[in-house]
Amino acid sequence: MAAVPNYADVSGSASPASPHSSTGQIPLEQPPKLKGRRKLLQSLQRISSSPALTRRGRSASAGYRQNGKASLSCVSLSQTAYTPCLGNGSSAQLYGGLNANPTASGGANTPPEPHDENARIRLVGSESSSRVIRLPTEVRPSSRGSPSMPDVSGDLTPQRSVSQPKKPFDFWASMPSELKVLIFHYLTPKEVVRCSAVSKKWHKMCYDGQLWTTIDTTDYYGDVSSDGLVKIITAAGPFVRDLNLRGCVQLRDKWRSEGERMTDLCRNIERFSVEGCRIDKTSMHCFLLRNPRLQYINVSGLSSVTNSAMKIVAQACPQLQVLNVSWCTSVDTAGLVKVIQACPLLKDLRASEIRGFDNVEFTLELFERNTLERLLVSRTDLTDKSLQVLMHGLDPEMDVLDERALVPPRRLRHLDLHRCAALTDDGVKSLAHNVPHLEGLQLSQCSELTDESVTAVIKTTPRLSHLDLEDIENLSNNTLVELAKAPCADHLEHLNISYCESMGDVGMLQIMKSCPALRSVEMDNTRVSDLTLMEASIRIRRRGYGENLPRVGLRLVIFDCANVTWAGVKEVLSSNAYVPRVRKSMQAVSVVAQTVLPDQPPAAPAVITSSITPPPSPPLYPNEVIQLKCFYGWQMTVDEHNKRVLRGDLSAASRLDRKWADYMIAHEEAGTAGAGARRRRRRAHEAEQVYEQDEETYGGEGTPAGGARRRRAQSSGSSCVVM
Repeated sequence: MAAVPNYADVSGSASPASPHSSTGQIPLEQPPKLKGRRKLLQSLQRISSSPALTRRGRSASAGYRQNGKASLSCVSLSQTAYTPCLGNGSSAQLYGGLNANPTASGGANTPPEPHDENARIRLVGSESSSRVIRLPTEVRPSSRGSPSMPDVSGDLTPQRSVSQPKKPFDFWASMPSELKVLIFHYLTPKEVVRCSAVSKKWHKMCYDGQLWTTIDTTDYYGDVSSDGLVKIITAAGPFVRDLNLRGCVQLRDKWRSEGERMTDLCRNIERFSVEGCRIDKTSMHCFLLRNPRLQYINVSGLSSVTNSAMKIVAQACPQLQVLNVSWCTSVDTAGLVKVIQACPLLKDLRASEIRGFDNVEFTLELFERNTLERLLVSRTDLTDKSLQVLMHGLDPEMDVLDERALVPPRRLRHLDLHRCAALTDDGVKSLAHNVPHLEGLQLSQCSELTDESVTAVIKTTPRLSHLDLEDIENLSNNTLVELAKAPCADHLEHLNISYCESMGDVGMLQIMKSCPALRSVEMDNTRVSDLTLMEASIRIRRRGYGENLPRVGLRLVIFDCANVTWAGVKEVLSSNAYVPRVRKSMQAVSVVAQTVLPDQPPAAPAVITSSITPPPSPPLYPNEVIQLKCFYGWQMTVDEHNKRVLRGDLSAASRLDRKWADYMIAHEEAGTAGAGARRRRRRAHEAEQVYEQDEETYGGEGTPAGGARRRRAQSSGSSCVVM
């Protein structure tokens, strides 16, 4: 075995190898050959002291000096009773330090020699067990502001605090994905598509199917491309419940290439609308077959929809409630009867311009089912016989006294018989006493009807709120008088009697007085006059006044009415801007205070009177006003007046009303013949100039409410032009 060389001490002088030294050093001898466990420990002689050992929870090692007498690499993994601390890293010192009882060359045990503090090898025994060898300051864990810890020599060594940088908190990244999706739900589809260009993560999130449970292209069908629409539909996939592609003609070529994929992904649709979408027959049938949860189907106006599609609906959509096949030229009642038989939940059938309603068997199927609440059969070949079967069935039991059928009442709430030319009084009379829940009835352009059948239906429908009697020339004022007396007068909101040339003020005055809930009345091309407009103005004023801005409460359509003059229109305008006179302000309040001086008797009070001006009362506005549609020569003035009233500028509206009346009077005087015609025309021209100048000065939408304004050279808003 090769001899181990001797290393120089700290001072640089060589160390003698004599066994007895005056300095007290441990003699350096050649160690014996190690075996077994000691041979293993020899390979683990130098292990660096690192912070990783501190995190392992090891016990503190022996003392450590920073004066160069000890080594940083002094941690041993030995399991002996003590842990020696070596002065340097020589192998000879390590051999002697690892032996608890160093043996001589002869094998006899000798007691350990005493050691000196300045020795290169210092043994830490039981007498120094209270001391602790600490890690260097730069690697010692500490907190900010902690005091310095003493080393083995007792000196205070300042510690350098290592500040850990705070990790940045990403609020959006740490948010759960469910909350992100909920936030995107508040955006419109256009905004969601724009956000998809921010990053890849946002792009993936914006096209998450949970955001597209409802795809309604009503607001953006003209702005989205076919590729973008296909991407949205395929991304939604099984999440989409409401698919409205009304008017999306850009998908005409995509149905052939992408139709199979789109229909395969969308299998949970409940509301389906492709009105005007030019979808092919194959894609239509796939949508119907793969969505058994369909409750609403709108295929209005599609030539690709045939009776075979109705057969698929009857087989695959048992939960159907609403079906709209209006203007589908390839569908007739032979296909609809299968839907009626197979869909017990059907409540709404819209089949305008569908052939085959003269078939009694189809209407008998509707009578026996009795689930419909809305039936639209306008512009069809419906006859009196088929309508009677729809209401009474075949051979019903008749009441001897009243001569009416004893059948269960129909559940219909809305019935549209518009332009069914074959209907007469015999068929419409069957509605009486059989539709007690009816709220909307359209009989317009049924030219064969008279007062007899219409009044019979009106008297037995107490919930009627919408009545359309347009272009029925045989109706007279008797129908309006009976309507004013009927139980439905309190609920009537919409009335259309346009082109009923036999109706006039006699019936309309009764309607205005007896129907307080009216919201819309169309009576163009009738005999109504200014009296009806004045009565309507009085009824609207009775709806009260308040501090909120007015809103439209009644819409009147009176164009092409020969008996309506500008005076009646002026009465409506004045009524819209009218506000009742406000009560006089409260009188000054007298405040009386009694002051008792120390040198005066208590019976002599000092009276101090002060006048306090009350705050101005808030402005009042009419709760509701009338919106007119009248002669086109007056319409621009009426619209400008209505605009000012709705924004609360009643003073400007009154000024416009007054100036327009002066202009109309001057215009009428200018049109009369006589000796003073030239003078009247000059006065009319001057009145017109004053009117236009006043509108340029005070008009526009930028004027404040209450009339507080200054004259300006030119108005920033629009001015009224009288033709």
